[in-house]
Amino acid sequence: MTHGSRLRVPGLTRVEGEGGLELVVSDGRVTEAKLDIYEPPRFFEALLRGRRYTEPPDITARICGICPVAYQMSACAAIEDACGVRVPDDIRALRRLLYCGEWMESHALHVYLLHAPDFLGYESGIHLARDHPDIVTRGLRLKKAGNHLMEVVGGRCVHPVNVKVGGFYRAPAASDLRALVPELEQARRDAEETVAWVGAFAFPDFGRDYEFVSLRHTGEYPITSGRIVSSGGLDIPPATYDRHFTEFQVPHSTALHSVLDGNTYLTGPMARYSLNSGLLPDEVAAAARAAGLGGSCTNPFRSIVVRSVELLYACAEALRLIRAYQPPDPPAVDFWPRAATGYGCTEAPRGLLYHRYTITADGTVADAKIVPPTSQNQRAIEADLRDFAAARLGLPPDRLTAECERAVRSYDPCISCAAHFLDLEVRGT
Repeated sequence: MTHGSRLRVPGLTRVEGEGGLELVVSDGRVTEAKLDIYEPPRFFEALLRGRRYTEPPDITARICGICPVAYQMSACAAIEDACGVRVPDDIRALRRLLYCGEWMESHALHVYLLHAPDFLGYESGIHLARDHPDIVTRGLRLKKAGNHLMEVVGGRCVHPVNVKVGGFYRAPAASDLRALVPELEQARRDAEETVAWVGAFAFPDFGRDYEFVSLRHTGEYPITSGRIVSSGGLDIPPATYDRHFTEFQVPHSTALHSVLDGNTYLTGPMARYSLNSGLLPDEVAAAARAAGLGGSCTNPFRSIVVRSVELLYACAEALRLIRAYQPPDPPAVDFWPRAATGYGCTEAPRGLLYHRYTITADGTVADAKIVPPTSQNQRAIEADLRDFAAARLGLPPDRLTAECERAVRSYDPCISCAAHFLDLEVRGT
């Protein structure tokens, strides 16, 4: 690329949702890198205002067909916090089990169909399947196992219908969960092979100095709850999220950018792993080390290895939870609304997902705020793209385009989730 030139990618491929990319080069430097999220916002926060306090889990699940459980779990956590409710451990464990199914299906989809083709020189997962049907079959088998787990616990794998504030509408029978064990055992073997497979890929040398942000929960790898921590020393409860994290609009995106005390940060698998790798079971930690990971990971291209490690963890954790399962009785906690504001954070496959709800004494939602992980990561992705592209300006435009798209896919952005908010100002005469 030359002085004063622009590189435009009108539609990114192999990402979830619709977005583009623009690079601006001036005096041999990349002066701008814009992740152009142009999907129309869907105003979910506004849709929630005036609804009953029991409705956010079902409504927010529709934000995403890949990670509906993440939205349901964060919504439940925030509403329950507002109402002063703590669910018992058996309900908490069942929620974690459902979430494991979502991690499995989401990570398998990204690793095998969206990201691995980049490392193997294929245009898509379909092209990869033509030459390596056994590899793609393994990935689909992993995704199917996650979907089956979500169906048994959640009622269906897309937008589960069994989740409610306070717990579940019904608890699955222990026999129904035990029937999944052979498939999950196979999934664990497939996940072990996946970690070894992706660990052998060739990765660009692109280490970054991130401020990582994730949940941390004493004694377990974070999924459904925890304190918000960062590699820069942050350690807060979800209730003080808004004191440290600030969202703002940029002209080129229908998703908000977010900063932590004014600084760019990154959430997601690399952040979770880097801040919590010591909490992984020994066999999962050993697989990570054998695949070349240390205690942290700062190269976004190696995030495919981290996702595969989390895929293995989700399989192992699901098996552990099923073997210890006793149906909660009752399957949900009864409670009444009160006038209050509640806060909830969980770890979606793509990172920290924050919900805040203010409800009135009669249970009406007066205000809602949802911060998805992709919108939080957008600023970091753009900063990384500036440096990544700067070192490759000598490439032909089509090659540079492909390399930049590959870089974006490393973050597994869910663009549809991010495009959830927009301030609209109407001016008239």
